[in-house]
Amino acid sequence: MKQPELVFVPGPGIGHIVSTAEFAKQLLDKDSRLAITILVIRTPITPDVDAYVESLVSSSGNRIRYIILPLEDPPSIDLLVECPENYVTLLIDGHKQCVKETIVKHVLSCSGLVVDFFCTGLIDVANQLNLPTYIFFPSTAGFLGLMLYLPTHCEKFGKSFDILDTEVTDYDIPTYAHPVPASVLPTVVLDKEIGFECMMKHGSRFREVKGLIINTFVELESYAVDTLASDKKNPKVYTVGPLLDLKKAPGIEHENIMSFLDTQPDSSVVFLCFGSMGGFVPTQLVQMAIALERSGQRFLWSVRQERTKEKMGVLNGFSNLDEILPQGFFERTKGRGMICGWAPQVDVLAHQAVGGFVSHCGWNSILESIWHGVPIATWPIYAEQQINAFEMVKDLGLAVELKLDYRSGCGVLVSADKIEKALRSLMDKGNPLRKKVMEMKEKSRKAVVNGGSSFDSMGSFIQDILSKNLH
Repeated sequence: MKQPELVFVPGPGIGHIVSTAEFAKQLLDKDSRLAITILVIRTPITPDVDAYVESLVSSSGNRIRYIILPLEDPPSIDLLVECPENYVTLLIDGHKQCVKETIVKHVLSCSGLVVDFFCTGLIDVANQLNLPTYIFFPSTAGFLGLMLYLPTHCEKFGKSFDILDTEVTDYDIPTYAHPVPASVLPTVVLDKEIGFECMMKHGSRFREVKGLIINTFVELESYAVDTLASDKKNPKVYTVGPLLDLKKAPGIEHENIMSFLDTQPDSSVVFLCFGSMGGFVPTQLVQMAIALERSGQRFLWSVRQERTKEKMGVLNGFSNLDEILPQGFFERTKGRGMICGWAPQVDVLAHQAVGGFVSHCGWNSILESIWHGVPIATWPIYAEQQINAFEMVKDLGLAVELKLDYRSGCGVLVSADKIEKALRSLMDKGNPLRKKVMEMKEKSRKAVVNGGSSFDSMGSFIQDILSKNLH
C-alpha cells in the first residue's frame, strides 16, 4: 500500500498559513503513516509569505513538503481595492490548472484535498481527480455557520444584509446564541454587490465536501459546534483547535520588549496590538495615548499606521510619534509604558507581566490569548473581526467590550473616555471575567492532549482518511 498523502491549499495570507501548517504538523505527530504536501499560493501584495514559508520549511525538516506555486496571472490590483475577498477568490481560481498539474506530477497517492474556505473553486479540481475534499476553516465555528447561512438569507430576504435596514435590526444566525446586529457583520457581507455574492458562493459549496475542519474546540464554542453538527445537511464536523504556532519569534525589538516586561509586576501590563494589518490615524492614536495615561495602567503598545486603499500590504510604524502624541507623553509614562512597532505577540502574551490584551480580535490572536489566560478588550478592525468580537463578548462572555463595530477607514474616532473605561475594566483584578478566561485556558490545553475533545476529533479525521485509503 502506498503511503496516503493529503494535499493542503491554505489561503494566501500568513494568518491562514500559520494554522494550516500547525494542523499538518499535529496530524503527522499523531500518525506517521500520513504524508502531507502544502501548496502555497502567493499574491503580489504578500511578499512576506515566501520568507515565512522558508522558516516553516527549515523548522519542519522533511516532514512536510512545501511547494510554492508560480504566481499565475493575478487579477487587476483595482479589484483588490474594490473587494479583497473577491480578489483572493479570483486569484485562487486562476490557479486551478496549476494545482491540478502539481498534484498529478508530484503526489503519488493523493488521499484527499484539504482547502481553505477561500479555495472552494478547487473542489472542481478534486472532483476531476476523483479525490475527496475537506474544508479547513481557520476562523470560528460561528463564522462558518454565518457563511452556510448566506444562501438561506438570500432566499429569505431577497437581498444582502443592510446595515441601514430599519425593518431588520438583528439577524437570527443559527450558530450564534444571540441575535446578530448588522453592525457587527463582516464588511464583505455588507457589500451589496460583489462581496456578499462572493462569500455566498463559497458558503453554498461547503456542503459539497466530505468534512468541515475547524480551528476551534468544543468547550469554547459549544453552541456553534453543536448547531453545525446537528444539521444533517452539513458534512461531518471536526474541531481540531486551538492550532497555535507557539515557537519563539525573535525580531528587531524582541530583546528590548522582553527586558521591559521583566521589570513589571505580574499581570500589571496591558498589551495593545492589532495585527499586521491593523493600524490607526494620528488623531485616534492621540485618544489612545490620553486613555493610557489617565488610566494609570502599565502598557506595551504596538503602533502601526492605518491601512489605506493606496497601501494594502503590511503596515509600517510611525517615525515621528513624539510629534503626534500629546506633548510630554513619553516623559510622563516613562518606566510604566513602552511603544514598539512590531511585537512578538505570542511571547508577550506568555509573559507573566501581561494581564490584559486590547486586540483586533483576529481568531489566531483570540486563541493565543485564551491559551495564555489573558483577557481581551475588543477593538476589531477588518475582515470577520467584528463578529468575532461580538461572539466573545455576547455569546461567550470572555471579553470586555471596548468596541464591537469599529471598522478600518470608517472615519469614526473612539474617545479616550471609552478606551479608559475599557482599560480599567479589563485590568480590574476583581472582574469575574478574569476567572472565566483562566478556566477556558485550562480547557483549551486539555482539548489538545490525549483524551481531549480536539485530540479525539483529529484522531477521527485521521481514521476517516486511512479507512478510505484502505478500501
